[in-house]
Amino acid sequence: MIMIVSKLIGDKRRYRQYKARIRRLPEDYRTAVEAIERYLMHFVPADNESAISEFEDLAELFERAASDGTPIRELVGDEPTEFVEEFARNYTKGGYAPDKERQRLLRGIERAIEAERTGR
Repeated sequence: MIMIVSKLIGDKRRYRQYKARIRRLPEDYRTAVEAIERYLMHFVPADNESAISEFEDLAELFERAASDGTPIRELVGDEPTEFVEEFARNYTKGGYAPDKERQRLLRGIERAIEAERTGR
């Protein structure tokens, strides 16, 4: 029982750390990560470790891009859904994403790119 509790607390702690990292990103990068995060929720993680590692790696990718000044469009490409689905393949057993969620992801990325372009 103690192992289960410490496992749950450990994962929760890592998830909170991930969310704190995302909050520290510039607004345009944070908007893009939040859109990607929402889309990733439609994929089934291979296991608990894969789920939290997926978010940590996503945070690291965007932290590095923000630090290097890599534009969001250059990072996610012209087809953000393909970028996210390829990213998810490293951590999931599969999943589905209804068209509604694909459109929501595209709008989120476009908002992030517009914010990046206008400096908001």
